[in-house]
Amino acid sequence: MRALVMTAPGGAEHTEIREVGAPLPGPGQVSVDVAYTGLNFVDVMTRRGDSAYAADWPYRPGKEVSGTVRAVGEGVTGLAVGDRVAAAPVGAGLAEVVLAEAALTAPVPDGVTLAEAAAVPLGLATAMLLLDDAGRFTAGDTVLVHSAGGGIGSAIARLVPLLGGGRLIGTVGRPEKAEAAVAAGYDAAFARGEGLAEAVRAAAGGRGVDLVLDPLGTDALELDLDVAAPGGRIVLFGNAGGGAVADLPPLARLMAGNLTVTGFSHRGLAATAPERLGRAIGKVLGLMSGGGLALPVTELPGLDSVAAAHDAMEQGRALGKYVVRVVG
Repeated sequence: MRALVMTAPGGAEHTEIREVGAPLPGPGQVSVDVAYTGLNFVDVMTRRGDSAYAADWPYRPGKEVSGTVRAVGEGVTGLAVGDRVAAAPVGAGLAEVVLAEAALTAPVPDGVTLAEAAAVPLGLATAMLLLDDAGRFTAGDTVLVHSAGGGIGSAIARLVPLLGGGRLIGTVGRPEKAEAAVAAGYDAAFARGEGLAEAVRAAAGGRGVDLVLDPLGTDALELDLDVAAPGGRIVLFGNAGGGAVADLPPLARLMAGNLTVTGFSHRGLAATAPERLGRAIGKVLGLMSGGGLALPVTELPGLDSVAAAHDAMEQGRALGKYVVRVVG
């Protein structure tokens, strides 16, 4: 089968398509004939060699797929060969066949296309967990989202109205992406730079924001603390810049504002509490099936298009969610 392989840390020059053997499922696993794979910034972070993302090279990326069940391993129930599914594999999803734990594989309901479903296991499910689980979103909350123009940012804009609504403010890395974020559902969006804190406070009506969702490591943490309303929650869920992470704020500062700083990791949840991630995947697919949730995706034609898409993501030129058509 064909699979995308990253041979060493760096850029597109180390990405190639290889012929490899198709995997067989072990106990509790399924193998999936991949129709579509979702692209995510975590693959870009891995490609450039950020610490803690790839222990060995060559590395095979791809952490969310859709397709049909090819084979089931011992002990798997509720899934059968030929079922349409969405799954969150540990990696290697940019390939014609992938392995996934059955606990992280969910049937795709009628009315949901496989292209749409490929955006669920990491993208939309992470957005749901950030809001509903880690962020304790309450209807009417004002939410600040960094990197609002990306896949997770776009997913959050779709989910907030379904969870009761609230004011949604975004930040973006490039000024030209602010308009696209507003078109995607944000009430206001600003390029990160001078005067950002004042702009966010004004957009929040002067009272601050209730929930901050931040994939920028600790680069924007000082801003997050400055614009948080009393009792605000800050969820750190990535380190997009790839730099060193600073110390967290002193306890006294958090106590003074009744603030909470929480960490979230999709990979960590998949490893330690897969049932929670599996429930989120199923919940999102159910919302899509009922017609209440839709996330536009940009479909790429094949594995050969992935390296250029990763370049666009790394350079801040990508908008919204990319899915790659692998087979079919």
